[in-house]
Amino acid sequence: APGVDRRDFVRGAVALGTLGAVGFTAWRWGGSTTDLGPAAGAALPRPLSPGPTVGQADFGIPGLSPYFTPNTDFYRVDTSIVVPQVNASSWQLKITGMVDNPITIGYEELLRGKLIERDVTLTCVSNEVGGDLIGNARWLGVPIRDVLKSVGIRPGADAIKSTSVDGWTAGTPLSALTDPGRDAMFAIGMNGVALPAQHGYPVRMVVPGHYGFVSATKWVTHLEVTRFDDFEAYWTKRGWSAQAPIKTESRLELPVPYGDIKAGPTTIAGVAWAQHRGISKVEVQVDDEPWRTATLAPWSNPDTWRQWRIDWVAPKGTHNLSVRATDGAGVVQVVQNASPVPDGATGYHSASIRVIP
Repeated sequence: APGVDRRDFVRGAVALGTLGAVGFTAWRWGGSTTDLGPAAGAALPRPLSPGPTVGQADFGIPGLSPYFTPNTDFYRVDTSIVVPQVNASSWQLKITGMVDNPITIGYEELLRGKLIERDVTLTCVSNEVGGDLIGNARWLGVPIRDVLKSVGIRPGADAIKSTSVDGWTAGTPLSALTDPGRDAMFAIGMNGVALPAQHGYPVRMVVPGHYGFVSATKWVTHLEVTRFDDFEAYWTKRGWSAQAPIKTESRLELPVPYGDIKAGPTTIAGVAWAQHRGISKVEVQVDDEPWRTATLAPWSNPDTWRQWRIDWVAPKGTHNLSVRATDGAGVVQVVQNASPVPDGATGYHSASIRVIP
């Protein structure tokens, strides 16, 4: 379930080996050595609305998370033990429920829609403060709102229940999928290549501003227009929130937490995110000194994370570093520590650093 510690998972997986008849959830972090899915070098159609030029979104500091996360490093959280293998030529998407015109569309029909490219950071709700279940990519796809226009949504609907080819379900606010300023999409491409199988080939959902367990359905095959009162999605049945907008968070990456550095000039750096609200300020505190405002990467996309940095002359000794972010609405991230359950972790990321001569 979301929030399982990696070491606990490994220990638990051994015990679960005797419970194969019952089944279990398989989690995967990072990439795969085998790039399953479309043929290598498969060409992607050109978008009618290309992705923006990001300029200096990446400081290029060694050790700092790059603005774009390589596909092989992008986090994964799956409930399928085996990555589903879906043929694009036979893939179909059904849209049913509270609609006047239920439809079924195929892959080629989907691609005849208005293709757009957008940079969107995805985050897992089980990401601990300072955790790595987050990544940013340039996605190519068709706006979900464009597809929904053709079905005639009936009054009273407030949710979309999406279903994966393996039966996994998510519940997404209807407003997030129809918002003209949000660019939720059926994605077919990731960072300039066809969507890898482990990331949802041939089609997945990408919805800015909501944790993945309520929005980022991979291998999607069915949308049901409905109401939150009328269903429970996969993780909602297991004690997680029905709706989960992403919370403002920041992560300290340099110096490496709990590591050693040489005394003298150095750089404190990391990333911060508040998808669909954006990051307006990041502050850093050393020990009990006043908070200092960090420099933000010039490119500001409210749907992606943002790099930050600050110069520091590190004196000898052990020091505690903390970081906090402010979103685009001027709201500072929550200081109180809370676990990811049921709707995302909170708290400032802090770490001790030993400075040696």
